[in-house]
Amino acid sequence: MTRLPELALLTEPETVALFAALGEARLVGGVVRNALLGRAVSDIDVATPLVPPIVQQKLAAAGIKAVPTGIAHGTVTAVVNGKPFEVTTLRRDIETDGRRAVVAFTTDWAEDAQRRDFTMNALYADLAGTVYDSVGGVADLHAGVVRFVGDPVSRVREDYLRILRLFRFHAWYGAGPLDAAALAAVAQEKRGLAKLSGERVAKEMLKLLEAPNPVPVLVAMGEAGLLAQVMPGAPDIQRLKRLVAADGAAALAADGLLRLAALLPRDRALALEVAVRWKLSNPASERLIDLAGGADTITPYLSRDDVAARLYKIGPDRFGDRVRLAWADAPQAFVQWRTFLAVAKDWQRPVFPLSGHQVMAAGVAKGPAVGKVLAEVEAWWVASGFPDDPLALQAAFRAAVAKVVG
Repeated sequence: MTRLPELALLTEPETVALFAALGEARLVGGVVRNALLGRAVSDIDVATPLVPPIVQQKLAAAGIKAVPTGIAHGTVTAVVNGKPFEVTTLRRDIETDGRRAVVAFTTDWAEDAQRRDFTMNALYADLAGTVYDSVGGVADLHAGVVRFVGDPVSRVREDYLRILRLFRFHAWYGAGPLDAAALAAVAQEKRGLAKLSGERVAKEMLKLLEAPNPVPVLVAMGEAGLLAQVMPGAPDIQRLKRLVAADGAAALAADGLLRLAALLPRDRALALEVAVRWKLSNPASERLIDLAGGADTITPYLSRDDVAARLYKIGPDRFGDRVRLAWADAPQAFVQWRTFLAVAKDWQRPVFPLSGHQVMAAGVAKGPAVGKVLAEVEAWWVASGFPDDPLALQAAFRAAVAKVVG
């Protein structure tokens, strides 16, 4: 019998109160999977044979807030002292269309397990830490095998998002090559990806890209003809590979959008196409397109003043993005890249010591001329290394006024 390692969640008062209120329930899915691997637990899913109205009644009787977040599919969110738990009734699919399912409730734990995607996600555990596994998920988990529950083609046809989930889960939990039967099934059913919304594709792909090393999985996706289904252009796998190596060398957090920028050709139009196709948020779209631009190129030969000038112009976040992409292009200059990132991390933006009011006080009429004077002086100030010298500033100011006003 498999048992969970010591897990604080099992004894937290919120968990204990929820399970006491329900009477019969088990943790399920990612929380069990990650606990068995000693990884961090985030979302907490709970399964129960109780139907939703009974779940709501029992939670109300215990003074626990119940939010019917997915009642048609049997899900009620229980909020205990501010801590959310997704409570879902055991179920089986009775009709699917490749994205959504019509479900029927059941009291059979094994039947519920049979409708889940991968064996490692069909694991349950009670508060005593006992793990219930009817599909061989524990063995697959420890072997690094991401295997569909039951017939792979049937599982994929139920929900085509599982094509991308296969690759994402293998990137995070797999070891060695992908399961042959699973890979054959997703390759056969790849046309089903057209049914997915851009948001769902983006969510899965960005999570995949954030894995410690997504490169082997992306290569497998390309070889199976799947990468081209979700991403236009010829992916630069080698550039991404170098960025992943740089992330590891500098202990930098994986950044899915930055890795996407490394994977894409340097083409703003293509970046815009991906942003639109994946329905990225406005900030994410702007960042991706900006990274594809190539303006403000960072080289390892920049002087300290050059670095300061670029930081002032584009800010530390955009500068850091460019440094990391440049590192992927020239990994041999890792000392310079490390130095640039350290400077950006501690950088404080200097305050330009001149205002429009001061310009107008010097006799410049309100209007475009004021902006021209300010831009002229600011360009001198940045190029000079942000001097804190009132006399030099005044000289530059007078020269700019004379140049603009005449």
